[in-house]
Amino acid sequence: MRARERQEKISKNIKQTFDKRSFVCYNGDMIGTEKLRVLTESAKYDVSCSSSGSRRKNEGGMGNGYPAGCCHSFTPDGRCISLLKILLSNDCVFDCKYCVNRSAADVPRATATPEEICELTTDFYRRNYIEGLFLSSAVHVSPNYTMERLLLTVKKLRKEYNFHGYIHVKAIPHADEGLVRETALYADRMSCNLELPSEKSLRLLAPQKSKESLILPMRDLARQALVFREEKKKGLFLPAGQTTQLIVGASPEPDGQILRLSQDLYRRVGLKRVYYSSYMPVVHDSLLPEKAGGELREHRLYQADWLLRFYGFSAEELAPEGEDLPLEYDPKCAWALRHPELFPVEVNRAPLEMLLRVPGIGTKSAYKITEARRYAKLGFAELKKMRVVLKRARHFVTAGGKFFGAEGRAVRGLLAAGERSANARQLNLFSDAETAFSALTGQL
Repeated sequence: MRARERQEKISKNIKQTFDKRSFVCYNGDMIGTEKLRVLTESAKYDVSCSSSGSRRKNEGGMGNGYPAGCCHSFTPDGRCISLLKILLSNDCVFDCKYCVNRSAADVPRATATPEEICELTTDFYRRNYIEGLFLSSAVHVSPNYTMERLLLTVKKLRKEYNFHGYIHVKAIPHADEGLVRETALYADRMSCNLELPSEKSLRLLAPQKSKESLILPMRDLARQALVFREEKKKGLFLPAGQTTQLIVGASPEPDGQILRLSQDLYRRVGLKRVYYSSYMPVVHDSLLPEKAGGELREHRLYQADWLLRFYGFSAEELAPEGEDLPLEYDPKCAWALRHPELFPVEVNRAPLEMLLRVPGIGTKSAYKITEARRYAKLGFAELKKMRVVLKRARHFVTAGGKFFGAEGRAVRGLLAAGERSANARQLNLFSDAETAFSALTGQL
């Protein structure tokens, strides 16, 4: 069965299950449908979840967090939806202006017990709806109280319910470091969401948070993970690492500043992923923009993020500190157009580092080129077979001394026109084999 058909079938089954009056847990507790609706609906704005990278194996219970045993379904823009995504509570004592669950918002409130979450997770796993759990929460009662409830939930899942599937838990700002650290012993991945890129914006829109209170838990968990590896302690400590989420467009910070923050987190804290979420005006406030942040801007940030992590680019190269990424073409094309003195490069002689900077040549294609040219001279026909995107690459490379691209201002026009064409849209994993492969590998 194809991935999209499986996704639709699972969504239909979950909807049918949610349409029932209540869930009957194995311990006799009744979980109301309305509570489930509130907690799952409130969780959809947290996008910092991905279930790849865990090494947790099945040791006689149910579930498996090991990569080969953890399946994923993705939305067209690449978000993972293979996990049961739910809040422990949406009854928040914080008043973040951009949040639908802020204390001043007039929305339905609900709080689940650890037992209800455990029963729901194992029940959905038995029905083959999910492969794991993404558990977040508003700050209910206090940071420490909320963190204690999250810890109790994941601890019960592991110890009492014998669940070995993937678990992603949110670290609560201002919670005790010991509670966060103990939770990491049972989770595969944790996220502490920065949400806004600067201290100034946090003071204005999320006055009960500070940049330091959000970064300190990340640093502590990174140190503990290093200690575990060096001392080879028994058990796992965040085998899938840490993530965070940045909201794009709720505050005025430009892309250059956002990318520098992401780069710093990758280098100093060792984050696995920074997730970018386009601002959505779910609440009305005079301090917030009236319009959404823009999906295309979000998409460009994700492309730039791939270049930071896998292509050897720095944030300084991709966007000046006070500027945004260009929307006309992808960040790699924008960088290449700013450096015409470096192009065209000869694919039969250029080093790997330079090939990775050519628009249209991805990581896999670059390695294929370096291997194949050892045995024969490569031409444009061979590059096409290697999945090089020639409609972009031909303007920046020669093959065997031949050049088939445009020059000067014509290149900008052709690249921008290609982005505007019907074929140049945000990648959809399910459209066709070529775009699915490109979206999965992140090749630009």
